[in-house]
Amino acid sequence: MSGEGFWDDQERAAKVSAEHAQASRRLEIFRSLEGELDDLEQLEELATEDDSIALELAEQRQSFEAKLEELEEARLFSGRYDAGDAIVSIHAGTGGTDSQDWAEMLLRMEMRWAEKRGMAVELKEASPGEEAGIKSSSFVARGENAYGLYSAEKGVHRLVRISPFDAARRRHTSFALVEVSPLVDDAVDVEIDESDLQIDTYRASGAGGQHVNKTDSAVRITHRPTGLTVQCQNERSQSSNKTTAMTMLRSKLVELEEQKRREELAREKGEAQDVGWGSQIRSYVLQPYTMVKDHRTDHEVGSAERVLDGDLDDFVRAELLRRAGMDGARRG
Repeated sequence: MSGEGFWDDQERAAKVSAEHAQASRRLEIFRSLEGELDDLEQLEELATEDDSIALELAEQRQSFEAKLEELEEARLFSGRYDAGDAIVSIHAGTGGTDSQDWAEMLLRMEMRWAEKRGMAVELKEASPGEEAGIKSSSFVARGENAYGLYSAEKGVHRLVRISPFDAARRRHTSFALVEVSPLVDDAVDVEIDESDLQIDTYRASGAGGQHVNKTDSAVRITHRPTGLTVQCQNERSQSSNKTTAMTMLRSKLVELEEQKRREELAREKGEAQDVGWGSQIRSYVLQPYTMVKDHRTDHEVGSAERVLDGDLDDFVRAELLRRAGMDGARRG
């Protein structure tokens, strides 16, 4: 960074600076842990002679373990795009209005989790349901390891509850799909033939003033060879929406290639699955009892409300550790 001409290329300089800041933060945590470990060892010796130190020792140990977990988590991100930003898309599955309402609840949960982790969140599109909720939505999460973290949320999420849309107050099961793609820049080589694209414009929905209601500013792009569809309606103009939609399409095409690579290496199905029965990665039960259980790791908690409010760290960490263990077993 101190070399001659480093700042001549502003875009490259910004990326290197971000990498430097990230590495510096990790190094600072590591050095801090080294110092705290020395303090803990001294306290351990003192505690054998003075019981009054036990409480202070327990508090310091808890703080040490929390920082160590943070450093261990960073070790889990070794993929090409793991350290970068993410595009998160949510789609309502089978279940009608209940699933559309569930998709909106899921969108809130995923966005709140990003905010709690200090990520910047930008909602790019939300297509409302006929009666309630949303049919689909997409947002960008910007922050350290955003894609690596959100990759643990890919898949079908299942909700069991008494339906607020059923006059008979019966219990319903709803499904929604979470898709995650790395947010890639123009430097990533992705070939897109303009003749393969179907570009549609439509009026943006929801709040947005007279401009939104009277102009076809929203853009939907369909990539015919793959069937991938992206849409954006939250930018200020049709041109801006189209630019953002193209970025989202490039990101989804990169994710599609990454998925194919993972399937070849691991001989696993990847994320191509039906948004319906039997394919869920996690279940959220609100009646007759409350529980959230991840079916990949068997991690579960009793407070569904806390999870739906964005408390996902333990679920994500458990899945990342499971994957790390699988990769280690394959290498072995």
